[in-house]
Amino acid sequence: MPMKTMDATVATFDGVLEKFRSEAHKNKANLILFLADIDPSTSLSWCPDCVRAEPVIYKKLEASPDDVALLRAYVGDRPTWRNPQHPWRVDSRFKLKGVPTLVRWEDETVKGRLEDHEAHLEHKIDALVAGK
Repeated sequence: MPMKTMDATVATFDGVLEKFRSEAHKNKANLILFLADIDPSTSLSWCPDCVRAEPVIYKKLEASPDDVALLRAYVGDRPTWRNPQHPWRVDSRFKLKGVPTLVRWEDETVKGRLEDHEAHLEHKIDALVAGK
């Protein structure tokens, strides 16, 4: 089954998360990937860790035999993300420290996470998708 994706920004996140939640029961794994916005001057993410991790994450999720849903949540440009009061840094559900961060979302809570320094590791992505 193909990977299902949804995209959200800080401004649209609550509405997109509600739709994501409503369809969660249909999937074996529901994941949220917090990542940096694309820099319009380079057409790449301003975050080198995101540039490294994104293709690996997509490859692993697309190869999964199970139904997987991915909500890509874009944190904004670098100055927006660096603000200590960024909504996802202070949100008690997510408590983001870095991007990319890949979380397994289950029963309205984070059941596992890969932080920026490990989000590109295939075996860790596999374990997160499997719920281990």
